[in-house]
Amino acid sequence: MTLSPARLRVLVAALLSVSFLGALDHTVVSTSLATIAGELGALEHMSWIMVGYTIAATVMLPVLGKLGDVIGPRRVFVVSLVLFLAASLACGFASDLGWLIAARVVQGLGSAGLQLMSQTIVARVTSPRQRPRYMAVIGAAFPIAIVVGPVVGGLITDYWSWPWVFWINLPVGLVALVLALAAVPRLPGGAHPRFDVPGSAVFTGSLLALILAVTWVGDDTLRPAAIACAAAAGAGILALVVIERRAAAPILPPRILRDRTILVCLGLSLVVGAGLFSVVAYMPTYVQMAYRTTATVSGLVPIATVLGMLVSSLLTGWLVSRSGRYRLYPIAGTALAALGLITMALLPAGVPLWVPMVGMAAVGIGTGAFTNLIFAVVQSAASRDDLGAVTAATNLVRQIGAAVGTAVVGGVVGFAVAAGLPAGLDAATLTPAVARATPDAVQDRIAVVYHDVFAPVFLGLALVYVCGVAIASLLPAARLSDEPPAPERAPAEPEPAAETR
Repeated sequence: MTLSPARLRVLVAALLSVSFLGALDHTVVSTSLATIAGELGALEHMSWIMVGYTIAATVMLPVLGKLGDVIGPRRVFVVSLVLFLAASLACGFASDLGWLIAARVVQGLGSAGLQLMSQTIVARVTSPRQRPRYMAVIGAAFPIAIVVGPVVGGLITDYWSWPWVFWINLPVGLVALVLALAAVPRLPGGAHPRFDVPGSAVFTGSLLALILAVTWVGDDTLRPAAIACAAAAGAGILALVVIERRAAAPILPPRILRDRTILVCLGLSLVVGAGLFSVVAYMPTYVQMAYRTTATVSGLVPIATVLGMLVSSLLTGWLVSRSGRYRLYPIAGTALAALGLITMALLPAGVPLWVPMVGMAAVGIGTGAFTNLIFAVVQSAASRDDLGAVTAATNLVRQIGAAVGTAVVGGVVGFAVAAGLPAGLDAATLTPAVARATPDAVQDRIAVVYHDVFAPVFLGLALVYVCGVAIASLLPAARLSDEPPAPERAPAEPEPAAETR
C-alpha cells in the first residue's frame, strides 16, 4: 500500500514514538529497580521485575509475528499498544511484587508487539529501497533510550515517586495511539488465514524453558531447575519438529530458512546480540573497576558506543536508500567492530579513559552499520505473507544471542575475578564503592584483575565479529528494488502461490 509523503511521515512519527516507549521503559525502570523493590519489601526478588518483562518480550515474538501475517499488522499493533498502556497503569498501582511482575509480563508482551509490528508495517508500506532509511529512524529509539532512560528514571525516582516511572508512558502513549489510528493503514492479513495453535504453544513453552535455563544456570541454588528447563526445552524442540512438519501454516515457515539472504541476516542478528549487547551490559562495571572511576563517569564509555551506533545506523540507512547496494556495510561494519574489540583487549592498564571510549565507539559504529539494515534486507527476501514471521525470527535470534552472550560473559567474569582477587576480598560482595574504600595498593590490584579478566573476553567477542565478517561475505551482491510495494489485497481474494526462492 503506497502512502502519500505526508501520511508516511505521520506514520513514521507514530511508530518512532511507540518504539521509543518500549525501549525507554526498559532503561527507565532499571534505574529505579532498587527503590521499587525496597518499597514493596522484595529486594531479594527484584530481578524478576526486569526478567518477567524480558522473557515475555522474547517468547512472544514468533507468535506475534505469525499473528500479524494472519490477521494484519495494524490489529496486532493497536492491541499491543493498548495492552502496553493498560499494563503501565497497573504497574504504577502495584501493591506487592506479584502484582507488579504480572503487570510487567503483560507490558513486555505489548512491547514485543509494538517493536515487531512497527518493523512489519514499514515493510508493508514502503519499497525495499526506502526501508533502510525508515528502519534506521525507528531503530534510533533504542540507542536514544539507552542514553536518556537512566537519567529520566533517576529524576523521576528522586523528585516524584516510582509509580511515575510507569505512568509517564501514558501521555506519550495516548498521543501515539491517536497518531497510529489515523496513520496506520488497514493492512489485510494473508490470503489463507490459518494459525498454528499447537506449534505456537510448544514453541513458546520451549523458548521459555530455554531462557529460564540460561538465566538460572549461574545460580547454584537454581542450577537443578536450570537443568530441568534445558531438558524440557530439548524435548519441546523435538516435539516442535514433528508438529511443524504436519502443520498447514507453521509458525516459522521452513521456506524462509531456505533463502541464503535470510539465513545470512539471521546470522548477523546473532552477532549483534552476542557480540555487542553482552559486552555493553558489563561495560560500566569494567570501567569503574579497571579505571577506578565513579558510576557517573563510567557511563561515558557505553554512551560513546550507542552514539556511534546511532550515527552509523542513520548514515547507513540514508546511503543504502540512495544506492540500493547494501553488501559492503555488514562486511565493513563487522570488521570495524572486531578491530575495536581487539584494540580493547590489547590496551595496557592505566591508559586515559578516552582511549577505551574511542575503542568502544568503533564497536558501536561498526555494529550500527548493519544492525537495522539487516531488517530491510531480510524483508526484501521474504514474501509478503511471511514479513511478520521473518521479522520476528530476526528479532528472536538477536534476543537469544544477547541472553546467551550475557550469561557466558557474566559467568567467565564472575569466576575469573573471584580467582584473581587478593585474599580477604569476596567477589560476591565486591562493589565499586567497596573497592574505592580499600587502600590504594589494593585498588591497583583490583584494577589489574579486572583488566586482565576482560582482555580475553574482548578477544572472544572480537572472534564473534570475525565470524560475522565471514557470514556477511555470503550476502549476494544485489540491490534493493525501488519498485513500490504491490497493491494490498483483501484476505478473501485468491493469491498465487509464492515463488520459491
